[in-house]
This record gives sequence, structure tokens and C-alpha cells, in this order.
Amino acid sequence: MAFEEINSKMVRATVAPGQRLFSQRGAMLAYQGEVSFTPNLRGGQGGVMSMIGRRVANEDTPLMTVEGSGTVLFGHGGHHVQVINLSGDTLYVEADRLLAFEGTLEQSTVFLGSQGGVMGMVRGQVSGQGLFTTSLKGHGSVAVMAHGGVFEVPITPHRPVRVDPQAYVAHHGDVRNKLSTALGWRDMVGRGSGEAFQLELSGSGTVFVQASEEKL
Repeated sequence: MAFEEINSKMVRATVAPGQRLFSQRGAMLAYQGEVSFTPNLRGGQGGVMSMIGRRVANEDTPLMTVEGSGTVLFGHGGHHVQVINLSGDTLYVEADRLLAFEGTLEQSTVFLGSQGGVMGMVRGQVSGQGLFTTSLKGHGSVAVMAHGGVFEVPITPHRPVRVDPQAYVAHHGDVRNKLSTALGWRDMVGRGSGEAFQLELSGSGTVFVQASEEKL
């Protein structure tokens, strides 16, 4: 495991020769050893298409490639940091909440509400939420950020979980998702995202929810 939780707001990463980490720009707090930090324009293992996806999602800041030999402390804005370990499965992370991840993971950019069709896209645009999420697949660890801590909610068959899009952090498992509206269009004026829009997750897996609706 590349990331060790130091406290609720910081993680320590071990960087070894021949291995890479990717982090959000500005996430490095301190480091020891011979470690380099360079902008990554290819978007990890996802390549150019992943980069294009981030551009569409208004994520203009590239990831940083972290290489060398030493240790790095990561954190950002005093936000809560949660480490999630993957063993061959896929994690979907709300783009703004991704702090750092191992280079062994395959990265791509996906539209979270794709299973909701065209109307799902329209609802997402109206809600102002980040529709494009980062998917990370393979074996490795991921550090994500949240406001006020993270709670894991199990998703089981016949018991879907509905989440305020602003409280959504990440999810994994055999899960389907769709964006839906809980109110009529005329009733949505002046309502918060959780009152007007919901992200429904069904199937079998886990969704990570933050303890606040505040955006990062």
C-alpha cells in the first residue's frame, strides 16, 4: 500500500525507483529524498482521451507525476483524507475529490450520469455538479478528499442508495447509477441540489459519502 494515513487530513506516500504516483497539483505538503514532481499531460495510463475528458469537465489543472526515491506527505486545503485500496476492481471518484493515486491503476474519465441518458445529462448540468468522474481500475491505493469525514454506505440488491450529488465522493462495485430529479421543474427554483436532484446507485457495492454538502 503506497499511502499511510498520518491523521485525518494527511497521508504519507512511499515513492520507489521505477514506480510512479499521480497527485492533484498543490497536494504535496512536504517530502524527503530524491523525489521529482512534473505536470502530467497524458492523464496517467488513460492517455490523451483521459486528458480530453478532464478538459470537457473543466479540469484545466493537470495531474502531477511523482517519481524518485523517498516519502511524500499529501493533503489539500485541510480537507479530510480517506485511503481506498483496490484489488482489481474499479473505483469511480468525483473528479475534484481525487487527491493522489498509484501509477499501477488505469485511469479514464467517465460521465457519471451516462446511464441516465440525455435527461440525466440535462439534470446534471442544471444541478451544477461535476458530471465527469475519474475511474481508477486495477490493484493499488487511492487517496480521496472530503468535507467533515467520509461514511461508507453499502449498496445491496433491491435497496438502492440515493445521494445528494454534492455529498457524493466515490463508489465501487457492480453498481448502476443515474441522476434523477425529486421535484417538478417549476419547483426546483431556489432549491439545493439534494432537494431537487439525486444520484441513485443500485446493485451491489459501496458508496462513499462526505459529511457535508459543501463543494471542494
